[in-house]
Amino acid sequence: MTPPLQGKVAAVTGAASGIGRASTEALLAAGARVVLIDRDEKALACTCAALGEHAIPLVLDLLDPRQCASLMPEVLARAGQLDVFHANAGLYVGGDLIDAQHDAIDRMLNLNINVVMKNVRDVLLHMTERKTGDIIVTSSLAAHFPTPWEPVYASSKWAIDCFVQTVRRQVFKHGIRIGAISPGPVITSLLADWPAEKLEEAKASGSLVEASEIAEVVLFMLTRPRGMTIRDVVMMPTNFDL
Repeated sequence: MTPPLQGKVAAVTGAASGIGRASTEALLAAGARVVLIDRDEKALACTCAALGEHAIPLVLDLLDPRQCASLMPEVLARAGQLDVFHANAGLYVGGDLIDAQHDAIDRMLNLNINVVMKNVRDVLLHMTERKTGDIIVTSSLAAHFPTPWEPVYASSKWAIDCFVQTVRRQVFKHGIRIGAISPGPVITSLLADWPAEKLEEAKASGSLVEASEIAEVVLFMLTRPRGMTIRDVVMMPTNFDL
């Protein structure tokens, strides 16, 4: 049987670890070539070496405006086209708002919102011309639930969830699908910034999910018939509400 993404090219931001790496592995297994985008050159090189010749590294610091603007030209230079874009890179700021530093707030909102919007805008120029394409944005359960221990992070995800759903209504007529995946707590490096008591509570109650489980759902979204859009998937550990 032909792999479902055979002949396709995907690009994933924040691809050297966590959900980004898991998504990359799923896309590769489905037959795609994948451009892995990350600012950590060493981690990216190690990841691509482990994943094989269809894993193509692209070192970018998306918080640098010039490098951010170069994403699509660099992807096209390496792979010639783009069929799937997974906007996954993000930062986390948790805890009480009064404890958050201005520069940390600016940095997180820039990456979680502004960079995603700019990347998706640039990707759409290419996909609209080709009249096809898929965009997945990593959102969060925090986009659907007023999480009291992470008001800054949750606000960024509420904003980006609105962005995904409004852009979806603009681009479906061009044959482009865009959707969000909204996981609950995932075992990634972002959890290192969680309040210690919330992290221990989540671990003790079994309220965490694996990045590979998120990647399985990403692949499910991408492999539906073209006449179907999975608009938003909210995933959470079964024990999350305990």
